[in-house]
Amino acid sequence: MSVMSIGKIVEQALQDGYLTPGMEAEVGRVCDHASELSIEEYMALDRLMGALLTGEVVAVPRKQFINVMEELVLTEAIARVAEIEATSESSLDVGDIAAYALNRLPPLYATTEEGATYQRQRAQDELQELIAQQVGEAISRNIARSNSGTVLTKTTGNELLSQVSALLQAYAPSYEQKA
Repeated sequence: MSVMSIGKIVEQALQDGYLTPGMEAEVGRVCDHASELSIEEYMALDRLMGALLTGEVVAVPRKQFINVMEELVLTEAIARVAEIEATSESSLDVGDIAAYALNRLPPLYATTEEGATYQRQRAQDELQELIAQQVGEAISRNIARSNSGTVLTKTTGNELLSQVSALLQAYAPSYEQKA
């Protein structure tokens, strides 16, 4: 969402009947970055508060649903990574592995616990092999990347700076910082 004025956001919320998390965040950003709000902005915020209190505008919760695929992939990734790390010197990034696999798998959204149970069962019946395959591919890529020496290890200050510098030189040799 591009930067909008509080007035425009309130106008949109009143028109739609909903205040989305994005709109709410934008109002927060405007309020945080303004040294002081104008009378119009205060009036718009007052109008929004009134509309929220009467139910004319409904605030949409940040997360009304869950993606069951996230928990299935994380469970698979954690189990496989723990196995690998227990039998080798490899240190793998579960977050990177899960993100890689999730980007290659269908989402399985649910809004209720019953829906989540249904999606879990469906995934076990139809998608377990695909989940295992994508997590396996993600692990292979993670290991290959860490073996090629292009992974930043947990370090401090100057060590991290020299690692980033080496990476930039390797991947962007013609890059020059403009003053």
